[in-house]
Amino acid sequence: MGNLVGSWRSKEPSTVEECDSTWGSDSESDGPAAEDDSGISESVSPVESERATGQSRDTSPQVTEARTGFSGPTDSPEPTPKMKRSFYAARDLYKYRHSYPNYRKSRQPNEYRNLRFYMNKIPLVPDGIYIEEILTKWKGDYDKLEHNHTYIQWLFPLREQGLNFYAHELTQDEIKEFQSTREAKRRFVAAYSLMLDFYGIKLLDKSGKVSRASNWQGRFQHLNESHHNYLRITRILKSLGELGFEAFKAPLVQLFLEESLCNSTLPNMQHSVLEYFVYTIRLPATRRRLLRFARQHYKPPHAFLWGPPSKKPSGSSGVGLSSGIRAPAPTPEQRRREEESTTSVCSRIKVSSHDTIMCQDLAGAGPHGCPELQSNMSGQEWDKREG
Repeated sequence: MGNLVGSWRSKEPSTVEECDSTWGSDSESDGPAAEDDSGISESVSPVESERATGQSRDTSPQVTEARTGFSGPTDSPEPTPKMKRSFYAARDLYKYRHSYPNYRKSRQPNEYRNLRFYMNKIPLVPDGIYIEEILTKWKGDYDKLEHNHTYIQWLFPLREQGLNFYAHELTQDEIKEFQSTREAKRRFVAAYSLMLDFYGIKLLDKSGKVSRASNWQGRFQHLNESHHNYLRITRILKSLGELGFEAFKAPLVQLFLEESLCNSTLPNMQHSVLEYFVYTIRLPATRRRLLRFARQHYKPPHAFLWGPPSKKPSGSSGVGLSSGIRAPAPTPEQRRREEESTTSVCSRIKVSSHDTIMCQDLAGAGPHGCPELQSNMSGQEWDKREG
């Protein structure tokens, strides 16, 4: 009959809103419990509390319907293209933050390949290079770090398959063993520092605090144009959390927000920081702090997609706002009276364009009667570059 328990699967979210608990109160709480099932042993860095700057009030209009791309009224004098968040990215990072709820344990024997690589006992495949050689000879060799695409999956392993199929996925048992092995953790931090130097960033201390390195100008210019490195950074951030360095994430994400939004040194990175990097962080309170900072500096303000959601106005009658409860279907007699009323009154009433669209929807026309609405719903594409 099969193993019923083994075949059970957790229901996966189907919308961006279901994937993102940053501004709500679902299974991800503000306390350490949100990290319990990920094997994380480090506490949140004290640097985070020192950098909580500029928490503005939640007063600017927000885009609240990510699935359709609709936004609330804004003060913008000119219409701007309506954007929406990527469901693909939101679902991927939801799975990561929740420790891959439908993860299936491999039937292959656990060989601890990632741990043995970091213990300098086996080389990475297919290049045959040991970790000590990478740490001692690759630092500053930016051409090699840029153009070699097989090492990143070995330096920053995850519980998901990367582009190098020779690299092995992490397992829960291996994560626990890795976190209790001092030599492996020392080399992992050295590998992180190696990649930061490649990006023009310096690791300052054991809490994860970072700053610009002396070579930052040339490296930032390269990073701004090298979009595939944004995929690498997403992987690095995920791996930090898996191997016990969750506290290292927020300082790096904060620096990227400052450089992309405030200093305009990494303008091409804005979307990746907000759509991917922030959401690798497991604690909702930390994500909220970073997003408040980003919202304060984002241009134009009304186009900020990442929350907080608009609140229902006090005293509102609820018209146009969903309560989550469906109204009962009308009876045949109610339908007949409604049709008669519409026929007798419609010719004498001048309605707005918004009401016209609503009437078309109710009559079964949907968005096809409105080219503008149709383009808003179909003209958006998910950005799968970094998933």
